[in-house]
Amino acid sequence: MKDYLTIGPVPCNEPCAQVGADDYTQQARLECGRFAEQIRRHYPEPDAGYIAVKRFAHDFGAYFECVAVFDDADREATEWAYRVESDPLGVLTDWEEKTLND
Repeated sequence: MKDYLTIGPVPCNEPCAQVGADDYTQQARLECGRFAEQIRRHYPEPDAGYIAVKRFAHDFGAYFECVAVFDDADREATEWAYRVESDPLGVLTDWEEKTLND
């Protein structure tokens, strides 16, 4: 069955678009798209897993985050998702120069 782990909207040491801001949806989708690409560069997606941008409901409006989607019956995909979440490479804490220039 498909499951997912939330990774975040941007690298954890970086500021992100704030729910309620006038341009939140556009800015958040842009940030999440860039973050997804940064994640993929370091943690390539397996056959039964992928990075996606998911919309979540909130009292103050919808918000967006990157998620690692995986088939929980597939060991490789499950291990990949938990590796992305724990970031053993330490590459998801700050924006990379390449990401900022894309």
